[in-house]
Amino acid sequence: MIRKIKDGIDVEIALDNDRKVREIVENILGDIESRGDEAVKEYAKKFDNYEAESFRLSPEQIKAAYDRLDQSVIDDIKFAQDQVRNFAQIQRDSMKDVEVETLPGVVLGHKHIPMNSVGCYVPGGKYPLVASAHMSVATAKVAGVKRIIACAPPFNGEPNPAIVVAMDMAGADEIYCMGGVQAIGAMAIGTETIAPVDMLVGPGNAFVAEAKRQLFGRVGIDLFAGPTETLVIADETVDGELCATDLLGQAEHGPNSPAVLLTNSEQLAKDTVAAIEEQLKTLPTAEIAGKAWEDYGQIYVCDTYEEMVQQADELASEHVQVMTKDPQYFADNMTNYGALFLGEETNVSYGDKVVGTNHTLPTKKAARYTGGLWVGKFIKTCTFQRLTKEGSHMIGEYCSRLCALEGFAGHKAQADIRVERYGKELNK
Repeated sequence: MIRKIKDGIDVEIALDNDRKVREIVENILGDIESRGDEAVKEYAKKFDNYEAESFRLSPEQIKAAYDRLDQSVIDDIKFAQDQVRNFAQIQRDSMKDVEVETLPGVVLGHKHIPMNSVGCYVPGGKYPLVASAHMSVATAKVAGVKRIIACAPPFNGEPNPAIVVAMDMAGADEIYCMGGVQAIGAMAIGTETIAPVDMLVGPGNAFVAEAKRQLFGRVGIDLFAGPTETLVIADETVDGELCATDLLGQAEHGPNSPAVLLTNSEQLAKDTVAAIEEQLKTLPTAEIAGKAWEDYGQIYVCDTYEEMVQQADELASEHVQVMTKDPQYFADNMTNYGALFLGEETNVSYGDKVVGTNHTLPTKKAARYTGGLWVGKFIKTCTFQRLTKEGSHMIGEYCSRLCALEGFAGHKAQADIRVERYGKELNK
């Protein structure tokens, strides 16, 4: 039996918060549509207390960002980007163009075509999320995107040098110091000074996620990447201290970041709660992580691994940390998750920062129908067909009858004219 022994915030409160966010975002996007750069500047001043004649950074500003960083920091950024770029290239190499003769005279195929322009959002108002530059910009570069623009909000009133350097090293063609809904709107809608993009990618807070949702269709998006979620699946083979560390390590993202423990051990559940209370006494980000745990933290206790898989798939969490005696069981049987972290030797932080997999992952149960950001998200798989006269004559006869079945006279005529012409040429 699955038992819920800690619940999060009331569903109605959460839904009300979502409604408020939706209304605010809708108004901002409408204003950007109407007033362009002027609106963007006003929102930058209002929300980020940032003013600039141009939000796009000049080559001199980008160089100045490098000058402010120690070489060791630049080297660490390079190491992380090398891992992300390497795995993205492995993924790209797995995507093959195909062309095959499926019937005599009928050739079908597909080509993988990179998008022409992409806007990458890098969160950085609360924490300078340098890693998000690797995940979006570097991956888009490996995919072959022609124009990559990147936006990050100011940090302490100015462009964050580490984020700027990471964007530049990853291959961004245009770098902007701009955050929140105004950045998402400017990239997707366009302004007098910013040409719109074809797709938006990158994580963000609830407002950024909602802006992407409202703009989907006008532009493509990678996925709905809202507040960070983490699920720790654990049994008696690990201790409460480790579980608490992994839960709070993701809860610090924001006060509305769900952190969930799923276990078959009531004792581990109790130990984890005690360890969380203890760690919150000294964790520098306790104010945020503690609020997230209080409002959005949950604990489920199950009797069997099968129940644990059932509940995990129902939650469809963004990050799933598996610390059990048989983590492979969950890898073999789970179907809904953003990314798996198998065994106590790994953790979500590795994936977030440096190991090479992408940290932009589905939230709010979107893992039921999509995976995370990867090189393939920047590529359109487009089909083509090529027929000989013999192939066209043969396919055309089937097509004509099937069009008649559906009552599509114009479609039928497309087939009939070819059947008649090529039939004469081929003496059929």
